[in-house]
Amino acid sequence: MTKEQAQKMVCDAGIRLVNAGLTAGTWGNISVRIDDTYMAITPSGGEYVSMKPEDITIVNMIDNTYEGKKPSSEKSLHIAVYMDRKEINAVVHTHSTNASVVAAARREVPPVLDDLAQIAGPTVKCAAYALPSTKGLVKKTMKALKGRNAALLANHGAICLGRDVEEVFTCCEVLEKGCKAFIEAEFLGGAKEINKFEASLMHQIYLKKYSKIRMDEK
Repeated sequence: MTKEQAQKMVCDAGIRLVNAGLTAGTWGNISVRIDDTYMAITPSGGEYVSMKPEDITIVNMIDNTYEGKKPSSEKSLHIAVYMDRKEINAVVHTHSTNASVVAAARREVPPVLDDLAQIAGPTVKCAAYALPSTKGLVKKTMKALKGRNAALLANHGAICLGRDVEEVFTCCEVLEKGCKAFIEAEFLGGAKEINKFEASLMHQIYLKKYSKIRMDEK
């Protein structure tokens, strides 16, 4: 992938997230892996609706230097994901409404929906609180993401991972829907979760079979 292709992908993803109601204004950040050295990420304070591909920052993940505008303050979290998870090629950090509500309650989201278990993982853990843009946030978030493609950030928001932009966007949508279902089910006598073993199995089948078919077709 070229740097220009990655910049366009990030720019288009930002507009798509706004149109889907998953973020607004300058909240959150999006990145795409270019290769083992570079990633493209939204600039600090950039408005998604007015952003252009050339506004997207190119970051060297090895030495932390960058080309263009100042990158998002959460760039270290994105770098940590790409360094630790070689299969991941797109990362989105959102402040979507329902995910933020559950993050404010510091609750772990159980496998209340099939698609949540398949795409995000057997549960969605909530990373312990840490100040934004700190090493503590990176460490705690990476711990919560282990074996999963999504996590909540206590009193902050959520992070979703994907093997491409389409998958990470789907993960964001499913996480928001799953958090909404969890919140509302709690008011109906309590959310009833899928068996943890079955939830883990569904996630593995998704990763190794169903989603692989789509990835192979690209």
